[in-house]
Amino acid sequence: MNVRQRTEEIEHLTLAPWATFSDGSRGRVRQEEPDDIRPVFQRDRDRVIHCKAFRRLKQKTQVFLSPEGDLYRTRLTHTLEVAQIARTIARALRLNEDLTEAISLAHDLGHTPFGHAGENALDKLCPDGFHHYMQSLRVVDRLEKEGQGLNLSWEVRNGIVTHTKGTWAATPEGRIVRMADQIAFVNHDIEDAVRAGVLDPALLPKECTAVLGNTKSERITTMIRSILTHSQGDVRIGSEEQQAFLALRDFMYATVYVDRSAKQEEQKVDNVIAQLYEYYLTHVDRMSNFYVQLAYQEGRERAVTDYISGMSDEFAIRTFEELFVPRKWHVL
Repeated sequence: MNVRQRTEEIEHLTLAPWATFSDGSRGRVRQEEPDDIRPVFQRDRDRVIHCKAFRRLKQKTQVFLSPEGDLYRTRLTHTLEVAQIARTIARALRLNEDLTEAISLAHDLGHTPFGHAGENALDKLCPDGFHHYMQSLRVVDRLEKEGQGLNLSWEVRNGIVTHTKGTWAATPEGRIVRMADQIAFVNHDIEDAVRAGVLDPALLPKECTAVLGNTKSERITTMIRSILTHSQGDVRIGSEEQQAFLALRDFMYATVYVDRSAKQEEQKVDNVIAQLYEYYLTHVDRMSNFYVQLAYQEGRERAVTDYISGMSDEFAIRTFEELFVPRKWHVL
């Protein structure tokens, strides 16, 4: 018995009956020999951490576009907070932590530069629309490793594409990630908004804080405890906590997420994305070779969308400046 087999045996001895077991995975699109050390979902987690799209998350906007100061969340720190919350829930319910973490770390790999402003801009430009959860799946299936993809397991891929809305994940671990994503972004966005001076914490709805708590830690703990209390054979949350959380999320959408001072720079995002998109449609050869080949294989619109959505904020701005902003003339 090798290390992987021993780990799989331990899963059957320790995980809940309704957990997703590593040796029961539906497998990969391209069959591979099992690793002798790591079970399938641990292997997926490692592939995500080492991929290029994961590293680019550190320079992608979460909510506040190009904020001054280093204490605001980026797409990467959001991802890590989601993974932490999701793993806490998975461990307490005796579900598969490796699967939970792999989905968490991969769920936003396809997000655009400039946060949801960038996503909305690309959605208006692309003939087939643009949704970051679909793009995240495309990143791991098609774009990573120069077109080979990461060849992740079916369970991780299912969790990625269902993490935002619509059909829920087929695994309890995937459903945990969807809840953890919501818990994380609402609460850390409140903290960032207070730090940015666009939200007075005293204005948070009292009917929400009375149920969930007055601090980020209290609210996250309340949500986790509610999930643990109500999850027996499936992942659920108490109705009182759910209603309070939804009301708090609606408050954030109605105030912070549309705040003029916090979002004033986002008005420029549509123009940046649109000009880059039109430029590369007519100058396909200016993209890297992989995307040039992709344009011939799947069409220009698809290749340009993939190229722009993979940009970090800084790279998109720098590219825009190089293409469209006049430079000073220097005498040699």
